[in-house]
Amino acid sequence: MARILIPTPLRQFAEKNDTVELPGATVAEVLAALTARFPELKKNLYSEEGKLRSFVNVYLNDEDIRYIGKESAAVQDSDTLSIVPSIAGGSHVG
Repeated sequence: MARILIPTPLRQFAEKNDTVELPGATVAEVLAALTARFPELKKNLYSEEGKLRSFVNVYLNDEDIRYIGKESAAVQDSDTLSIVPSIAGGSHVG
């Protein structure tokens, strides 16, 4: 089973887990298993259209999935998926 690293801001939707192990042959299958186990995560990861939100970055063994096949990228049992939400902020000085 693949290991999924859950970032601190999303742990409240995943029973406070920082990691979980779930099955899946592709990134999409692993993320589907994750949102099936923790349904509250789905609205934080996916848009109403069922697409990964633009501010959610997913890495497969430190590789951004956008460059290695997106959600169809193959996942092995020894792989690690990291969910990294983009953080915006700062201040305008003017």
